[in-house]
Amino acid sequence: MQLFQNIVDLGLEQVVVCHDKASGYRGIIAIHDTTLGPALGGTRFWNYANDDEAFFDVLRLARGMTYKNAVAGLNLGGGKSVIIGDNRTTNRELIFRAHGRFVESLGGRYVTAEDVGTSTADMDYVHMETDYVAGLANKSGDPSPVTARGVFRSIQASAMSRWGSSDLAGKTITIQGCGNVGYYLAKELTVVGAKLIVSDIRPERVQRVVDECGAKAVDGNAIFSEKADVFAPCALGAILNDDTISKLKVEIVCGGANNQLLEPAKHAEALAKREIMYAPDYVANAGGVINVYSELAGWTRERSLRKADEIYDTVLTVYAIAKAEGILTYLAADRVAEQRLAAVRGLVKTWPQWPRKDA
Repeated sequence: MQLFQNIVDLGLEQVVVCHDKASGYRGIIAIHDTTLGPALGGTRFWNYANDDEAFFDVLRLARGMTYKNAVAGLNLGGGKSVIIGDNRTTNRELIFRAHGRFVESLGGRYVTAEDVGTSTADMDYVHMETDYVAGLANKSGDPSPVTARGVFRSIQASAMSRWGSSDLAGKTITIQGCGNVGYYLAKELTVVGAKLIVSDIRPERVQRVVDECGAKAVDGNAIFSEKADVFAPCALGAILNDDTISKLKVEIVCGGANNQLLEPAKHAEALAKREIMYAPDYVANAGGVINVYSELAGWTRERSLRKADEIYDTVLTVYAIAKAEGILTYLAADRVAEQRLAAVRGLVKTWPQWPRKDA
């Protein structure tokens, strides 16, 4: 792997490789960009096939966090960390305390939180060694309602852009995944009179949405073929691919899952060719990082929800740029993030008196 070339190509500021002999901890912390503020991004615990895979993953994820935080309008840069190993281990305290010490060594340039393979309990161990950690169980709490609010507002914005009205009454929406985000999204959509078709690999999750929201349930992959107005993927990533896109019978795709496009350029183009609007996932699901930021900024839950409501205008901006410049929406979302980064980077700098007269 050409490590420095990848760092240059992806625009990272700093990569820290960490090891603790006592715990067996092996970690990588990547800071992509701190133009807007300290780099925020979760810690992923994963059994990578090799070190190169781990390095590339953390670099890519750190860059993604810069764009997500920027497009959400937060005063945060982007970063990420990975711990290499089996996340089923019970030897968690020492591993995460070691991780916390390395986070602390960066002096606030990086703030971590939970991610794939980690939990709020793991972050409590990190918190034993550093204050630069968010997503603690006794602080901002479950991010799902805030994430779902942002997705709901994104669907409304997509409806406005497509049909000239954000009213979802009578619209049919398919939801893949009835976990926390999917459940709260279903509740929001039910209030405004939308009709729901849902699926999940866990029957009890489906049944809860059927019972509480009057949804229609379908099995597994049948969700892709259901005729609807909007498809809201709220489960796994990479579900928009050669096989599934050809089955869709919707006009809009907008959901809470991360990395929905298996191959962004190819599959965003495939959706566009079928005249299906795509709300870029990292814009639509930014409520999660808003919830984490609320903990750092001391916001109330109500203020977090109000900030998530602003995603409506952001999504409209993305669609407007895509139309004006004739580009795909996922590229337009990047433009929104890059414009904010450039604007803040270009602010006039004010310096103290120099050289100091008393020096």
